[in-house]
Amino acid sequence: MSDHLDPKLARQGRIAALVIAGAALLSVFAPVIVQGFGLPARYEILILLFALAAFIWSLVVAIRIWQKSRDN
Repeated sequence: MSDHLDPKLARQGRIAALVIAGAALLSVFAPVIVQGFGLPARYEILILLFALAAFIWSLVVAIRIWQKSRDN
């Protein structure tokens, strides 16, 4: 196993980490966003579904990175 990580995999990992952080912030601040704009509660659910989709996408990317790093 090599000591350095492929730059492409490292970039994908950083993007996945940023998406996870953004989704976490979005899910925490969803009620504040909805109340701030005076939107109905269904928009809070929509925001949370977007955050869930981002978490799932990040999990898939992380699994692919892990599999590619094990192959090397």
